[in-house]
Amino acid sequence: MTHGHVPVLAGELIDLLDPRPGEIAVDCTFGGGGHARLIAGRIGPTGTLIGIDRDPHAEERFAELAAEVTCQTRFIRADFVTALEQLRAEGVEADLLYLDLGMSSMQVDAWERGFSYAYDAPLDMRMDPAQALTAADIVNTWEERRIARILRDYGEERFASQIARALGRARRRERVSTTHQLVEVIKAAVPAPAHFAGGHPARRAFQALRIAVNDELAQLDTALPLAWEVLKADGRFAAISFHSLEDRRVKRFLADRARGCVCPPELPICTCGHSPEAELLTRRALAPTPGETAANPRSKSAHLRAARKLEADE
Repeated sequence: MTHGHVPVLAGELIDLLDPRPGEIAVDCTFGGGGHARLIAGRIGPTGTLIGIDRDPHAEERFAELAAEVTCQTRFIRADFVTALEQLRAEGVEADLLYLDLGMSSMQVDAWERGFSYAYDAPLDMRMDPAQALTAADIVNTWEERRIARILRDYGEERFASQIARALGRARRRERVSTTHQLVEVIKAAVPAPAHFAGGHPARRAFQALRIAVNDELAQLDTALPLAWEVLKADGRFAAISFHSLEDRRVKRFLADRARGCVCPPELPICTCGHSPEAELLTRRALAPTPGETAANPRSKSAHLRAARKLEADE
């Protein structure tokens, strides 16, 4: 189960969240459960671990973890927006709450899910298999201009327009239904010199399609304020992101929470009455050590940010 899964920035996450016996911990993106296992061992028999994930395989892994740990456990199979809305409605107040964004290694390695350009598989990319929209639907039915926009906005792909036009030509010949077909279209559309710079030529396009299929950035924008509401005063929040689009959102959200007076600088006294809601626990994002990236190359792009929710009188 989780024993083969390597959690990213695990030591740093534990140090920042500082789990204590009896606390309530919310893992918004359970995945392989590596971080959750470490948290569960520290909150102990009187603590509660709440796991959230929309992937049915994650629910199976959570059940296995729940049988092994001593803390109380609960799993919510849903996207983290829906789950956090449910916890807020229930009045749950978490002592610590964290998100490990992006895909788990297990999703990447499950070739049949279609997340990876390294395997030939159905062009799927759904984190929740019950969801209707797939990557194949996007590449075969969306307008070329819309495809180019998501490749550019979500993948920061320089050759977005060329790839979108090539997809339009390819799908007029036959449906693009596998990862191998998509990779070949991308390779043909990207200029040859670019094949040898910046990793695999399909990497950015696959990232963009995955984000679009699962509505990841919109989910994150909605989830961050919900997570902050569920967190109790003096609670600790953390997020691990794997690309700049996620990291910018987390950075901006926490900076806004930590900001005090927002009056124009020319005013001699504060009139807004705005007080900080957060103490930043990371002034700059933490990145994996060279040792961690050598042992786990998939951790290379990870960034960790954390904050503590201030009491009203702080």
